[in-house]
Parts: sequence; structure tokens; C-alpha cells
Amino acid sequence: MLKRRTLLTALPLLAGAGARANVHAPPPELLRDLPGARLQGQGRLRFLGLHVYDARLWAGSAPVLAGWPAGPLALELAYARSFKGVQIAERSLQEMKRLADVPESRGEQWLARMRDLFPDVKEGDRIMGLHLPGVGARFFVNGQLQGELRDAEFARLFFGIWLADKTSEPALRDALLGRPR
Repeated sequence: MLKRRTLLTALPLLAGAGARANVHAPPPELLRDLPGARLQGQGRLRFLGLHVYDARLWAGSAPVLAGWPAGPLALELAYARSFKGVQIAERSLQEMKRLADVPESRGEQWLARMRDLFPDVKEGDRIMGLHLPGVGARFFVNGQLQGELRDAEFARLFFGIWLADKTSEPALRDALLGRPR
């Protein structure tokens, strides 16, 4: 049985059956907003042993580091099972609230917008978030623009779900940032 760390680092070998033949080629939807995009890291999220999604972090010309909120990046989630969009939105807000105090009214606004942005997904669907520093976030579903949430604090907390020091999944964070564990 492979250890969790091995699963995270072995993902390039396991991803061969993915939607794109070359998992290291940036998704076409990134070319306009993240020129020179390159894969920085990738990992797999499992919950109670179940494969939830594979995550890939795309960086621009500079690598994503500790000061990640200051630079553009994209996070791609390739789902391995079906979820309702409302579940994705609600879980995202829960994780954001773990990172910082979110006023109730602001959280409700973000949740309503995420419900619009995140559709129901099934195995093989991809949601990609593009972090626009100082502006907000743009979201793509299976390569098609889904919408944008223009709020820099939302973007910082949303991408912080995976990249902040206080993430609930530090091994996945390390894998996305390309750090050996």
C-alpha cells in the first residue's frame, strides 16, 4: 500500500488517463491571463480513503511562493466523483472561515455568488480558478468561462483553502507548491 506522500508525488504517473494527453501543457483557457503558464505542482485529495479530486497549481513566469497572494496563479481541480455545486460552494466558505473571520453578510454574498459559479460536477469535470491579484478570481468549468468574483479578499481566502499556511490539507499544499515532503 502506498503512503499518502507517495500518492501525492506519484500523481504524474497516475494522471495518464486524464482528460488532456499531456498533463504538463497548460489548459488553453490560461493562455490569455497567465502567459507562460507552467505546472508548479500537483496532488490528490482523498477523504476517508476516497479519491475526491486531483489538483494542479499553474504559475506564471515566477513560481508561486509564500507571497502567493501578490501574483497570478491558477488552481485546477479535476473531480473524481460527483458533487452538487451548492456543496462545493458551502464547503469552500467553511474552509475560508477557518482561515479568517468572515463577516456574516460578506460570507452570504460570497456563498450566493459561488453557488452561481460552481455547477454540479461529475467524474472528469474540471473547475479552474484564476487568481487575479488585487482584483478577485475568474472561474472556468471544463475550459469555458463560468464567471468572475471581483473581490480581492475573497480571492485571497478562496485560494488560501489550498495555499495558506493554515490549510486543512498541508500535504496537498506542499505537493501543489512543489515541495518535497
